[in-house]
Amino acid sequence: MTATARPEEGYTPTCRLRPLRSVDFDRVLQLERALFGAGAWTYGMLADELGALGRWYVVAEPAGPDAVAVYGPGPKPVVGYAGLWFDGDVAQVMTIGVDPAYQRHGVGRALLDALVERARQLKAGAVLLEVRVDNDAALSLYAKAGFERIGLRRRYYQPEDKDAFTMRLDLSSPAAPGGPAGGAS
Repeated sequence: MTATARPEEGYTPTCRLRPLRSVDFDRVLQLERALFGAGAWTYGMLADELGALGRWYVVAEPAGPDAVAVYGPGPKPVVGYAGLWFDGDVAQVMTIGVDPAYQRHGVGRALLDALVERARQLKAGAVLLEVRVDNDAALSLYAKAGFERIGLRRRYYQPEDKDAFTMRLDLSSPAAPGGPAGGAS
């Protein structure tokens, strides 16, 4: 299996999360283009985003014996990335992207859980995000994590001219077992 090959049915890849580094930019931008097309971030946009105040970004990469068997020793390809912005009150999910070959295998959920946990550590009152109204997989992921739709932003995604739902996760109550900050993902 390569970074673009589809994992076998029933296979759940083991991934580890680590901070996003500048050496990851090319791979993240490759995934951006594959996932978001014309709306993908550029190198400059990514660099500016990472340099902005209150940002926290992580990547997912294959881990464990299966990753060594597939990719050999040494660095493994980034298969997902996610970012959070905290303004001192609420946290905002800036992006979550997962290699299409690794989607629906828990990578997106692990990334989202990490963002929510970071928001809790920062004492954020809530986590907000925008998601395309036609992104059923992401909508399902966010709903399962406890996010609720609170609004609609017309023509939010450009240049595609697509609407977005605004969603919110209240962090003022303790995390439920098995929820975003507890349990297994």
